[in-house]
Amino acid sequence: MFSDKSLPIIMFDVNETLLDITILEPLFARLFGNKMLLREWFAQLVLYSQTMTLSGLYTPFGELGISALQMTADIHNVRLIDSDVDELKERMSKMPAHPDVVPALTKLREAGFRLVTLTNSANSASPTPLEKAGISHFFEQHFSVEQVARFKPAPETYQMVAKELSVELSDLCLVACHLWDTIGAQAVGCQGAFLTRPHNALLSAPNVPAPDFIAADLTTLAEQIIFSTKK
Repeated sequence: MFSDKSLPIIMFDVNETLLDITILEPLFARLFGNKMLLREWFAQLVLYSQTMTLSGLYTPFGELGISALQMTADIHNVRLIDSDVDELKERMSKMPAHPDVVPALTKLREAGFRLVTLTNSANSASPTPLEKAGISHFFEQHFSVEQVARFKPAPETYQMVAKELSVELSDLCLVACHLWDTIGAQAVGCQGAFLTRPHNALLSAPNVPAPDFIAADLTTLAEQIIFSTKK
């Protein structure tokens, strides 16, 4: 529950939470004969982005994504060519918004919430992926972890947003479909709203913070957040 009189600022993860990464499935189906290899690639990408941060190193997310594709290809004895990499880049730049995104963002904006994004992806030239998806205008600011050269869920990423907005971490609520992201945000004092999109689930283990809000679709999650401020 939010006890502050002012509404929290809702901070959205981008990849998979707002933008649909299943647009990449045809590439993985063609390369590996199995569209579900997308999930293996994405897991490798997340794993090694976090490994870089824990090791005090940084390489932009997009470059790690290309390298993770090559790693996945090497594991499965598939030969990549330049056009395969070009297709990955092209598809990643054109990820559409999930169908529940516009209704949810509209509800939150109409209820008076300030909305921002925080992504592991580097900043890109206009038109950005969010602009191409038609949802950039819902947000007052867009933040990238490249500013601190550390990937989520490093504390510095969420702290950066609070500092830039001149608010306390407790004034922020992170919405993400990755539990590792909400865990990181909650660990530094933010609220966590977990979106259980397919291939994402809760982790029940000691000391793992339970999300403050949880729902299978973004519209329901937005309604929960709005309702919590009216109690």
